[in-house]
Amino acid sequence: MTRPPSVPLFSAELAARGLDLTAVLGQAIASGRYVLGPWVQAFESAFAAYVGVGHAIGVANGTDALELALRGLDIGPGQRVLTVANAGFYGSSAILAVGAEPVYADVDPVTLNLAPQVLADMLGSQSIHAVIATHLYGRMADMAVIAPLCRAAGVSLIEDCAQAHGARLAGRAAGAWGDVACFSFYPTKNLGALGDGGALVTGIDALADRLRALRQYGWGSKYEVVCRGGRNSRLDELQAAVLAAKLPGLDVANAERRAIAARYTAAFADMSLQAPVVGADENVAHLYVIRSPRRDALRMHLTACGVVSDVHYPVPDHRQPMHVGAYADVHLPVSEAACHQVLTLPCFPGMTDSQVSQVIDAVTCFEQEAV
Repeated sequence: MTRPPSVPLFSAELAARGLDLTAVLGQAIASGRYVLGPWVQAFESAFAAYVGVGHAIGVANGTDALELALRGLDIGPGQRVLTVANAGFYGSSAILAVGAEPVYADVDPVTLNLAPQVLADMLGSQSIHAVIATHLYGRMADMAVIAPLCRAAGVSLIEDCAQAHGARLAGRAAGAWGDVACFSFYPTKNLGALGDGGALVTGIDALADRLRALRQYGWGSKYEVVCRGGRNSRLDELQAAVLAAKLPGLDVANAERRAIAARYTAAFADMSLQAPVVGADENVAHLYVIRSPRRDALRMHLTACGVVSDVHYPVPDHRQPMHVGAYADVHLPVSEAACHQVLTLPCFPGMTDSQVSQVIDAVTCFEQEAV
C-alpha cells in the first residue's frame, strides 16, 4: 500500500522561512512602480555584487536569459553553439530560438557536466561560435579549464547558472567566468521567486548595455529601437522585492543543502547506486541526483514509502522527438546512460532530520531487498 507523501521534493514555504514576504510585497505594491522600478534596480545591484561582476540585468525567466545572451553575442542563423544534452533542453531551446544550430558534447562521467577534454577536441576539430556551459544540479563545471579553452579558441562562453546560485570554484562565483551568465529564479531554485524570473550577469559594459536594450524591445531610449531581436522580457518589481529579501540568506540555505547532501552520500557509500560527490563551495546541491540501473523500480519503491522523487532529465536533447532524426549519428554514451539512471531525491532547506532519515531508510530498504 502506498503511503501519502510525507517527504516532498521541495517546499517553497520552508524556503521562505523567517521572512515576512507579505510585508515585502506590500512595500513593493505601495511604491506604485511595477516594471523596471527601484526594486529591480536594487536587486540587480545586489546580485551583481554577490556574483562579483559589474552588471546584472533582470529578465522574465531563465530561458529568456539564455536566448538574450545568444542574441547579445550576435549568435544567429548559420552559427553553431556547443552545449550538453543532459540538462533538460533549455539551452537547446534558446539556441534554436535564435536560429543557430545546437552541437552536442558528452559529459564527464563523475560530475555529468561538460567534459573539458571533449570540449577541447571539438573546438579543435569543428566550427563552433559559442559554448553554453551548464552547472548541472548545483555543481560547477570545470571552468578553470573550460574558460581558457574558449578564450584560446576565440569562442564566446555563456554560463547556464540556473541551478548554481552561490556556487564558487577557487573563490570565484558561478556566473563570473564567462562572457555572460544566465540565472533562473523559478520558485524551486536555490534563489527562488514567487513565480518566474531570471537574470543575466556580465562584466562587459557594452554587452550589458545591449542586453538591457534587448530585454525591452531593443530600445536604447523609449520608442527608439537600436538593436534587432528585442523582446519584452523584464523581471517585475514584485519578484525583485522577494529576491532582494531572500538574497542575504542564500549562503546559509546553500550550506543546509550541502549538509543534507553530505548525509545522503555518507549513508549510500556502500550501496550499488552511484551517489554524487558533494564537494565544497563548488556544489550548492540544488538537486541531489543518484544513479541507479534500477531507477524506475527504486522510484516506485520511494513513492510507496511516501518519498517524492523526480527524474532530471529522462530524454537527452539529441534524442528529443522534435529533431526527427537529425542527430541520429550523434552518440553521447555518458549522457545517454545517465538519462536512463538519474533519480532526484528530496534535498532542500528546512528538511527535518526525520525526513532525511526517511529517505535514507527507504533507499536502504530497496538496496537490501535487491541483494
